[in-house]
Amino acid sequence: MLTKRRFGLWTGILAVGFGTVVGFTALAEDAPVTPDGTPAYIVKDGQVDKGTYNGYRRFHATCHTCHGFDASGSSFAPNLTDSLKRLSYDDFKDVVVNGRQNQGATGDRVMPSFGLDPNIMEHLDDIYRYLKARADGALPGGRPQRLGG
Repeated sequence: MLTKRRFGLWTGILAVGFGTVVGFTALAEDAPVTPDGTPAYIVKDGQVDKGTYNGYRRFHATCHTCHGFDASGSSFAPNLTDSLKRLSYDDFKDVVVNGRQNQGATGDRVMPSFGLDPNIMEHLDDIYRYLKARADGALPGGRPQRLGG
């Protein structure tokens, strides 16, 4: 249940993953965050909040080329639904902003830096929301529907 607080903030309960419930606060612009300030998501009856939906759109505009449809990985880049189970939000930001290079059995794997790309950086929290919802198993693959239409 959401309750409106002063100054346009919303508070409530967010179901994350397999029945885990955490508190969150959301700005009136529909941007839920956990108590520690980490971007959060809302998934209800297969529908997602505005930010998570935007994250889906932004991910599929750029990131899916390497990370695969629905973030399920490819021969070029890892499955992010697995990676986001281990990566903290700060680690995720670091990799996206600065890039990464790993040596693998088949050679170098390079994640380019997106630190100067406004199409990614201005929507980084939303991309994280989408990927975290996928990693937690709260959001199945495919195009999600937005809450409220």
